[in-house]
Amino acid sequence: MATIRNIVLVHGGFVDGSGWQGVYDHLSADGYKVAVVQNPTLSLAGDVAATHQVLDGLDGPAVLVGHSYGGVVVTEAGSHPNVAALAYIAAFAPDKGESVSSLIADPPPGAPVPPILPPQNGFLFLDRDKFAASFAADVPEKLATFMADSQVPWGVEALEGAISEPAWQTKPSWYLVATDDRMIPPPAQRAMSERARATVSETPGSHAVYVSRPDVVAAVIAQAAQGTNGQA
Repeated sequence: MATIRNIVLVHGGFVDGSGWQGVYDHLSADGYKVAVVQNPTLSLAGDVAATHQVLDGLDGPAVLVGHSYGGVVVTEAGSHPNVAALAYIAAFAPDKGESVSSLIADPPPGAPVPPILPPQNGFLFLDRDKFAASFAADVPEKLATFMADSQVPWGVEALEGAISEPAWQTKPSWYLVATDDRMIPPPAQRAMSERARATVSETPGSHAVYVSRPDVVAAVIAQAAQGTNGQA
């Protein structure tokens, strides 16, 4: 498998694409052509459309990368013909008919519960005072505070968006487990990655591992681009 030169990065809920800057910098320095999707995060269909718009503009095959809820987006959008491989970064990797809502409905005993506030007019936010500890525990304090104060409203409709055909059934996938994640429990990450038959790496890191460990995240994406099974 020839090395893929295009990388498309898809963010998750509560944040926007700017959090990918560290990963973008690493990959760009290594010669990859990197695009960042800005999901509206109003509905899964809308986010898939935004991702397809970026994929439509590429000059060749890409690795499609999702963090958190972005994993749902790439699972649905990844059947696009320009997608050659998938990479999941501490992300949901749902099967047909599953959604974030269904995947988090029955947390394992003792698992941390994300501090998601009750919906307001159809949108979700994380408790600002608990954001850092739950989402970004290994991110510098000032940046974690900024992330908490600049949250993007996450539509309940996006949370409930269900997969029609999971792309990981037909495309090779890579998965990075963040072992200190307090939003998606690491055992759940391992179970989803195993089900997707992904090449798995693990690293110490919070849910915001793409911000705190951009070098490790970029290395996993590069493995996907090269079609290799190396460990981060």
